[in-house]
Amino acid sequence: MFGIVRPCTHRLSEGLKTEWMAHLCGLCLALRSDHGQFSRIVTNYDGLIVSVLTEAQSVRSTDWRRTAGPCPLRAMRTAPVAQGEGARLAAAVSLVLASAKVRDHVADRDGLLGRRPVAVAARRVARSWDRAGARTGASLGFDTSVLVDAVDRQGGIEAVAGIGTPLLFVTEPTETATAAAFAHTAVLAGRPGNAAPLAEAGRLFGRLAHLLDAVEDRAADEASGAWNPLTATGTSLVEARRLCDDAVRGVRLALRDAEFVDAKLVHVLLAHELEEAVNRAFGTTACGHGGTGVHGNTPVPGNPYAIPGGPQAPGAPGGPTPPPPPPPKPPRGLLAGCMVAIGLFCTCQVCCANEYEGPWSRQKRDGWCDNCDCDCSSCCDGCDCCDCCGCCDCSC
Repeated sequence: MFGIVRPCTHRLSEGLKTEWMAHLCGLCLALRSDHGQFSRIVTNYDGLIVSVLTEAQSVRSTDWRRTAGPCPLRAMRTAPVAQGEGARLAAAVSLVLASAKVRDHVADRDGLLGRRPVAVAARRVARSWDRAGARTGASLGFDTSVLVDAVDRQGGIEAVAGIGTPLLFVTEPTETATAAAFAHTAVLAGRPGNAAPLAEAGRLFGRLAHLLDAVEDRAADEASGAWNPLTATGTSLVEARRLCDDAVRGVRLALRDAEFVDAKLVHVLLAHELEEAVNRAFGTTACGHGGTGVHGNTPVPGNPYAIPGGPQAPGAPGGPTPPPPPPPKPPRGLLAGCMVAIGLFCTCQVCCANEYEGPWSRQKRDGWCDNCDCDCSSCCDGCDCCDCCGCCDCSC
C-alpha cells in the first residue's frame, strides 16, 4: 500500500473509518474483477481518493455498496465495499501510475530491478498494466493517454533539470496526470461545473505527491546516487516545505469552489490528512492517543486536554493511586508460538491489526500498517458541517 494520504484510524470516527475502508476494499476488488488477482498489488491509498471524490459528488443510491466476502486483510471478516464507476476509474488510474512507478524503478536499476531478466519481466508487466488501464479508462470515457504522456515526459524533464531549475518545472507531469483524474470524477458524477476546481485540486495534489516522495527519499537517494528532484535542482527543505504548505492551502480553496452531496470524507482526506502527510514527511508530527508518541513509545509531556483545576491523572502528585499492572503472561513455547505465528500471518493481523499479541513473548505490539502519527484531536469526528465545528480554518 503506497500513497501519501494514510489516515490514522484513531483520527477517524467509526462512520468515516468504515467509509474509507469501503473505498479501499472497493478499489482492490475492482482491480481483481477487471484485471485479475495479480493487479491487486497496485492498490494504494491515494488511488482511492478518485473513488471518494466520485461518490461525494453523486446522489446516494442503493447500489453504492455490496457486501464482500471474508478477506485475510480484514481478519476474515465481511464488509461493505464501494462499487461502480468511481472504483473502476480509481483502478484504471492506479494501474497506469503503478506502471510508471515500475518503469521508473527499472530505469534507476533499483534492487532486483537492476538485473536484466527481472527488468525485462517488470517492463512486460508495466506494459500490460498500461493496456489494462487504458481499456477500463476508455469504458468510462477517460483517456489514460494523458497519464502515459505525463509519465513519458518526466524522464526528459529530469534529464535537463539542474541546479537552479524551478522545482515546479519538474513536478508538472505529475500535476497534469492527477489533475486529469480528479477532473474526470466530475464527469462521472454528472457535475461538469466541478471539473475546473477539481482539476486545480488534483494539480496541487500531484505536486504534493511528487514533493513529499522527494523529501522522504532524499537521504536514501543521496546515499545510492539516485536522481532526486531536490538535490538535482538545489532546492532546500525550507523551500520544499513552503511549496507543500501552499499546495495544501490551494487544495482547500479549490474544494470550496466544488459542489458536493456529502463532503465529510473528502474534507478529512484532502484538507486534514494532506496536512498530516506534510508534517509526517518533514518530521513535525507526533501521535498523542493514549498519552504516548508514535506507536506508543515516546512519552508526551503533559495532557493538552486536561481541564485546568480538574482532577490530576492517576499517579500524578495529589492524584489517585493507579491500579497495579496486571501480571505478565508467561511466554509460549517454541511449537505453540509457531502455531500462533502462522495464524497471525494467515489472517494478516501482523500487518493490519491495530494491535496484536506477540506469538512467543505475548507482549502487545502495533500492527505493521498501524502507522499512527496523529494528535488524535479528531476534530472532524461525527461532524456534520464543512468547517469542522470551527476547529480549523478550512471549509469545503
